Amino acid sequence: MSDTTVLSSHGAVSAGQHPPFHLPGEHHPENGTLLGFWLYLMSDCLVFACLFAVYAVLGRSFAAGPSGADLFDLRLVALNTAFLLFSSITYGFAMIEMQRKRMGATMAWLAITALFGAAFIGVELYEFAHLIREGAVPQRSAFLSSFFALVGTHGLHVTFGLVWLVVLMVQVTKRGFIPENRRRLMCLSMFWHFLDVVWIGVFTFVYLMGVLP
Repeated sequence: MSDTTVLSSHGAVSAGQHPPFHLPGEHHPENGTLLGFWLYLMSDCLVFACLFAVYAVLGRSFAAGPSGADLFDLRLVALNTAFLLFSSITYGFAMIEMQRKRMGATMAWLAITALFGAAFIGVELYEFAHLIREGAVPQRSAFLSSFFALVGTHGLHVTFGLVWLVVLMVQVTKRGFIPENRRRLMCLSMFWHFLDVVWIGVFTFVYLMGVLP
């Protein structure tokens, strides 16, 4: 065999050319990134599971203070839930447009997603400010401590997701739909939908059950 030909597991390949398939020991950055992100989401599941468990134990320890029935405004919480659920739908539309390689439509749907996410955070901050004005601060009772810990941790995750979303929008604008940006958008999609699932649990377990006598 000549010096200009090398052997691979898939046959002879001319020098200077890449094998048509990945070799067994070759690194797969896309698969590695997605696997690592799934592991991160699983660890985040454990964090929220612990916070839900804490709230389950302490959620009725009012210490002669206000209860959820006294504090929660379900209409406001339902509006906030709609904001987050709609943001998940619009992100799904963005991913569809990304697959079609439509830059303008993708950026538009991502911008709408960011607006819905910002609206969610705004309503949540308003709710927290209202509770604090009413004297329902975290140190008032174990119920309020666990409530602020659970809902606040979710809010921090949404805030982080918004920052990540804005950074990705800048990267996609500058570099287009390169494989790295497509992979990052996919990871953020999983993260965003994960936050939706967690919020449905918060809405049901904390707010709906909290207004029950």
